[in-house]
Amino acid sequence: MATLLLKKSYQLSNLKEVTFKDLWGSRGVFTTMRMVGKPPRLILLKPHIENLLKSTKKYGIRKKNLKNIVRDLINKNTIYKGPDNLFRIALNKKLISVSIRKRPKPKGNFNLLLFKYIRVEPNYKNLYYKKILAKLNKVDSTKFDIALVAKDKILETGTSNLVFVKNGKFFSPKKNCYFGNTLKFISKKIKINFKDISIKSINDYDEVILIGSGKGVTSVSNINDLRWKRRSTNCYTKLNKIYDSLV
Repeated sequence: MATLLLKKSYQLSNLKEVTFKDLWGSRGVFTTMRMVGKPPRLILLKPHIENLLKSTKKYGIRKKNLKNIVRDLINKNTIYKGPDNLFRIALNKKLISVSIRKRPKPKGNFNLLLFKYIRVEPNYKNLYYKKILAKLNKVDSTKFDIALVAKDKILETGTSNLVFVKNGKFFSPKKNCYFGNTLKFISKKIKINFKDISIKSINDYDEVILIGSGKGVTSVSNINDLRWKRRSTNCYTKLNKIYDSLV
């Protein structure tokens, strides 16, 4: 479990600060942003807020001037806690919670573990994450992530989108996963083909890459469960340069 460097909760009705609750498992939504530099800067802040507010409608979270409230709470709590952290904001019908934790930097020998699971309503970044968190909390997040698998298809990881590289072309799962802001940004710079990625086809791919707020752009070295090993890092280097333009 990550140590929180800042944690605050507010009643949605009157914005009064109350005892912190992380809100995991409740009916609501969240977003996580990378926070870098001094003074701190949130990466892709605008699209993160837009996606968050869009999702609140799906989950029945209504409040007058909610956009301004969210922006004000983010600005109020964007506090320097080190050069590279993760900022999370979560909402349900009663509370808004914000937290900051240190960003675990992925290491070079990074492995994916398979987990047969589809997120609840996967097109949304909702708070139904307890099963995933239970798995993630058992591994070193600098060395491992869990790849969600259903009906022999790889979907996403517990933290990130996945991109697969074959003959220099980029592919990413097209359904039953969340289309994250970092992937959206990168997909405007290079062509990504969206298609089903089957477990049986995994050895057709030279590279597997994680893309997300927490992992940034991370090259997978092994998927031991599938006996897959990385054969190149050329496209990872290309994507990482695009991502570095943000950071």
